[in-house]
Amino acid sequence: MTNRWAEWLRRNGTTRFDMARKAGWDAFVNAAPREPLERLDRRQIAALDEEELEDYNEARIVWNANLPTVQTPQLLAAYSVFEQVLASGRRDGDRQRGSVVVSADAGRGKSTTAQQFGRDLHRRICRREGALTPEGHQRWPVAFIPLSAGMTLKGLNQKILEFYGHPAAARSSTTSLGSFAVDCVLSCQTRLIVLDELHFIDFRHRHGIEVSNHLKWLANEMPVTFMYVGINLAERGFFDDGLAGEQAIYAQTSRRATRCTLSAFSLDSDASHAMWIKTLRALEGGIVLAEARPGMLTDHAREIFRRTQGNLGSLTNLIDGACLLAITKGAETIDADILAAVVMDNAATRSAAR
Repeated sequence: MTNRWAEWLRRNGTTRFDMARKAGWDAFVNAAPREPLERLDRRQIAALDEEELEDYNEARIVWNANLPTVQTPQLLAAYSVFEQVLASGRRDGDRQRGSVVVSADAGRGKSTTAQQFGRDLHRRICRREGALTPEGHQRWPVAFIPLSAGMTLKGLNQKILEFYGHPAAARSSTTSLGSFAVDCVLSCQTRLIVLDELHFIDFRHRHGIEVSNHLKWLANEMPVTFMYVGINLAERGFFDDGLAGEQAIYAQTSRRATRCTLSAFSLDSDASHAMWIKTLRALEGGIVLAEARPGMLTDHAREIFRRTQGNLGSLTNLIDGACLLAITKGAETIDADILAAVVMDNAATRSAAR
């Protein structure tokens, strides 16, 4: 007899996307939505045999850990900024284009927001203009480049070439690498380059200043819009181009780049409280538990806010843990006891204890 939950897992299990490579980005961009997962009641769950129960519970854990992205006010506001900056990408090649800097505290959903926007833009351009350029090259509207610690000028060029799969990434000089990177972008008609984890670069250090200057050169050479993503980049000197004091006002990056912040939720007003409730309601509507119900999260809105301080990263961790415990403990719903049993991330735990 076919175990349909094992079959569901084979088709819809956790996917590991290697965003730093074209193949991984392509898989992310073209991934189909998960098939809906049936919500069984307690009687139906009790009728499952041992293997079916194990696989159904695993399927629920996968499903609940990957709830659909909620269109929060922060995400919609960020999208509006992105689209405004991308308008400069329609300028002819002899004109300067703008860039956008997504800078905020950790756990605010910066990378997720950039990835979702990049995916939507990639799909839209390929649908409109086709998979190939007029010259016969593969069209690649968006490149997603996650950086790493100790990033140098040469390392940045290598990261770009590794994304495109260029064979010279590991064996060429710094000057050649930059030229190859420009060729890849031009050939694939890339429109948006997302540089993630930019906080790994110290822009007040010699290597960081070199990278900053190189980024300006790339922006001049490539007809693309750059999106820089990182933790508190203004405080790390990204906008100052390595300049200090009064000289910082002459920094080109500060004039060319538009800053986009992602704030945490708050309960400071009726409107912000309503947005928090709306977000929790959207999340609880997708959770698959036998006794899931409207109000399962919103009834505990203030406690959830206290535990997460309105940070999306912490909220996601809380819901993941609560769903897991609701399944493994047999509660089949999220209540005060389940929420209290969830072990939170360190930052959330420290803030909640104050």
